[in-house]
Amino acid sequence: MMTWRHVTSGDFPLLARWLAAPHVARWWHHETSLEAVERDFGPSARREEPNEDLLAFLDGSPLGLLQRSFLHDDPEYLNELTPIIAVPSRAMTIDYLIGDAADVGRGIGTRLIRSALGRLWADHRDAECVIVAVHVDNIGSWRALEKAGLTRVAHGELDPDNPIDDRRHHVYRVDRPTD
Repeated sequence: MMTWRHVTSGDFPLLARWLAAPHVARWWHHETSLEAVERDFGPSARREEPNEDLLAFLDGSPLGLLQRSFLHDDPEYLNELTPIIAVPSRAMTIDYLIGDAADVGRGIGTRLIRSALGRLWADHRDAECVIVAVHVDNIGSWRALEKAGLTRVAHGELDPDNPIDDRRHHVYRVDRPTD
């Protein structure tokens, strides 16, 4: 069973370890010192900013991280995305990681995304859709999005998370379920 809770400052050592793992570092390209994790995740943990960081647990054990936010809360990214795809006013985005490499490639990422979407729809009843851009070379991530029910709706150039990557991205979307 997958459960969720908001990240707290007590989770920062775990996040630092996950962010340093090669399979995560490749795509997240994040500083991994405790100071950097505090700087970047502290405001969300203290609920001082609108984006949300949540930990996913599988059968009670920490599994991964989910970031979610309304796209309008990041005007710079929204301006980069809108030439590629029409973005509804209440569109959200997610980013995610599986912390331990042993859990990668086993379908757990797809389960995490499906569970994350269910939680998002329940927590944000005003969210119209979820739009996710993923680098073209991050095949595992975009396949997990597809298996979780998102549809590739665009392709375009966006700033990559990792500066070693070019700007090619696929853009995926899923609308709020109507049932």
